[in-house]
Amino acid sequence: MVDDLDELVERLERAAAELRAGDLSADRAAAMVDECAQLAAEAGGRLDRAVRAGDESGGGQLPLG
Repeated sequence: MVDDLDELVERLERAAAELRAGDLSADRAAAMVDECAQLAAEAGGRLDRAVRAGDESGGGQLPLG
């Protein structure tokens, strides 16, 4: 689970770096922004499921590191 989130974060960071570079066409930048929104929604969903699973097991906390 944490590895999956780390991968999503890395993908978001790479996309953000490309967007900041300013070398993309307007169409490509718009597509990348849409991809970032989808990745962020996926990460949020995974975190939500992890927290809910923790609540059901009585822990309620995600593991560190």
